[in-house]
This record gives sequence, structure tokens and C-alpha cells, in this order.
Amino acid sequence: MNQYPASFPEDVEPAPTTPQPVYVRMPSTPTTVTFVLIGVTVAMYLLQMLSVAIWGYAIYDIGWLEVYGARINSGLRAGELWRFITPVFLHGSVAHIFFNMYALFNIGSFLEQQMGHGRFVLLYFLSGFAGNVFSFLFTGEGSYSVGASTAVFGLIGAQAVFFYQNRELFGAQARSAIGSTVFIIAINLFIGMSPGIDNWGHIGGLLGGALFALLASPLWKVAGMPPELYLEDERESRDVLTASGVVAIVFGLLAAWGMFR
Repeated sequence: MNQYPASFPEDVEPAPTTPQPVYVRMPSTPTTVTFVLIGVTVAMYLLQMLSVAIWGYAIYDIGWLEVYGARINSGLRAGELWRFITPVFLHGSVAHIFFNMYALFNIGSFLEQQMGHGRFVLLYFLSGFAGNVFSFLFTGEGSYSVGASTAVFGLIGAQAVFFYQNRELFGAQARSAIGSTVFIIAINLFIGMSPGIDNWGHIGGLLGGALFALLASPLWKVAGMPPELYLEDERESRDVLTASGVVAIVFGLLAAWGMFR
């Protein structure tokens, strides 16, 4: 009968153990709001086309939805304040709505996953509001504009701020994303100098979205115990409310100044 020692000799090393992989659960919020915004905006564009076909105005070739919903400075001065928001649902052509909805799908899907539904809704409409305020301030009295690009530029600005604030977590991905976002902003603002493009609306939306994200964008930190880790947002609900109030007050005061100057 063979005999074995009760313990391994000191010169025998135990077999190395395989390190356990560490997983960090990323936010998985469904992009419900993004798809709802795209669906509503496309539906409104179809209504626009129908209204032009039925009640179109021969001079401007626009329908009643644009007459009552576009950013028209004279209407805003008459107290039609909804015009600071409603232009985000209206568009001037198929190409116009296609590129805006494509950008909303790509950027909005990511930001909604990171921010959650409520914060994303606030970001979108506050950016649209800020963009239309700037458009109101820096365009002529008879000017006219529609489009979701004011809100989309806010998403672009918010994405840049988000990656900058979470650059330690995302590393090289953050640097690449920030560089790409800055390039996209520069190219679009350059293109926006062409006639017929409301570049002031783009700039206002960009500033509004960036300001909101600076105060309310998620600040992720890794929490939990290995191998199961997850991201925890250091922002609180009051930070989101504060950011919303700051953007609304700043651009609201600018709008008021533009009406009474």
C-alpha cells in the first residue's frame, strides 16, 4: 500500500490559480424616449406635408403647422412663447429631417442609456429652447426657422461634456470621442455659415446642452465587489433640478431681454 505525506513538501508549489475576470455592468436603460421623439417628429413632418398639400400658402409653400409653430420672431414678440419649443418637431425637407433624426438616433441612444429617461427629456427640450432663444436674439425680424438641430446640437455638446467628466473611466475611448465630437461641431458650424442655415440656433443649442450636462450629466464611479462591479452615479436629483433651473433661467432672461430691448 502506497503512503503519501500529509502535506506537500516545501519545495513543491501549488498550481497557479486562474484569475477571475472582472465585469463592470454598464447602464442598460432602454432608449424609449429617443424612439418616441423620432416617431413623433416623423409624424409631425407627414402632417406638415399633408397641410401643405391641402392648405399650403402659395408664396412661402408652408402649411399651417409651420405658420403657427415655426420660430418666427414677430410671433414671439406677440407672446407666442410656444415657438421656443415647437420648431424642434418641424422640418423643411426630407433631407433635413433625415439627418436630424439620424443624429438623434446615434447620439440620443447613447445619452439616454447613460442619463435615464427623465434627464434625457430635460436635456433635449432645454437644448431646443436655448437654441431657439439664440436664433430669436441674433436673426432678423422676418426670419423663420424650423428643425430639431437646436436640440441635436445640445446632445452633441452634452456628449462632449459627459466624456470629459468621465474621462478617467472611459480612458482612450473618452479622448477619441471628445476629439470626434469637437471635429463634428467645427464642421457643422462651418457648414452652418451657408445661406439658409440657422447657425445661431445651433450655437445656442450647443451651449444649452453643454451647460446642462456640466451640472447634471452622470458622474460615474465604480462600485460593488469583484468580480461583479457596477457604475454608480454621484449626481443627485437636486443636481438635475438645479441644472434645469439654471439653463431655463439663463436663456429665459436672454429671451426676455430680446423681447423688450
